[in-house]
Amino acid sequence: MPSGLVALLDDVAGIAKIAAASVDDIGAAAGKAGTKAVGVVVDDAAVTPGYAMGFTPDRELPIVAKIAVGSLRNKLLFLLPGALALSAFAPWAVTPILMLGGAYLAFEATEKIIEMFVPHGDEVATDELALSGPELEKQKVAGAIRTDLILSAEIMAIALADVSGMSLPIQAAALALVGVVITILVYGVVALIVKMDDIGLHMAKSPRAPTRKFGRGLVKAMPVAMSSLAYIGTAAMLWVGGGIIVHGLHHFHLTPIPAWVEGASHFAGQVPGIGAVTGWLATAIGSAIVGLIVGGVIAGVLHFIPRKKAAH
Repeated sequence: MPSGLVALLDDVAGIAKIAAASVDDIGAAAGKAGTKAVGVVVDDAAVTPGYAMGFTPDRELPIVAKIAVGSLRNKLLFLLPGALALSAFAPWAVTPILMLGGAYLAFEATEKIIEMFVPHGDEVATDELALSGPELEKQKVAGAIRTDLILSAEIMAIALADVSGMSLPIQAAALALVGVVITILVYGVVALIVKMDDIGLHMAKSPRAPTRKFGRGLVKAMPVAMSSLAYIGTAAMLWVGGGIIVHGLHHFHLTPIPAWVEGASHFAGQVPGIGAVTGWLATAIGSAIVGLIVGGVIAGVLHFIPRKKAAH
């Protein structure tokens, strides 16, 4: 019995070591994969607050919570199994799917830019006025979850590309961890953004003069911050979408566009002292230009087809 117990304890210790090593592998894989997806995370955090704005303060956090739950459902119930199936049966398809997603992001950003010059918000506003509060909330949440599905697919695909060489259980655990952590991070930031004006109002009622002053400043700054966030979200869509397309072209050895972007980054990176920053900016700008061109072509085709049909 004692020797059997010692053997059992040895087995348990061995299993514990294997489990600990697996946890380390999962954590390292998730960290590496999550870092590569940071651009899409910025995009997600910049785009989502707009869906929760315009409602009464008591509905803002419930709306963010509904979108967050939908985002988790997108990642864990739909995208995670799909990503693992791709990894197991069609790893060659990951890059083309990423490029399609990048093209979609670029198209969405280009549409936003076009709308700045050719606005059609009156029609949308009229449609929204015809809806009741709960109906409008349901519509906004559904729209946010659809947008999140595309962004989450990009996050999971980018993460998958980074862990594709590992075992299937490690891939599954790492992707699940990336999905959960990024969702908590993004929607925590979104919740903070949409409640920032309420936080400012609360601080403005403080008996302490510095707190009141800071609170009033916060309230005044929020419209500018939300407007800036919309521009940042559009820029991030172009940068991320174009960057994914450039990476895909490089993967398939389709030059010279990737070489141009890399050359511009290398040239800008030679600035003394701030080379890392200027090199990154050159890559981001080059990627955004590619995204704008691709998005413009798609937008042009999609706007041309309805007109052609209408002409007939």
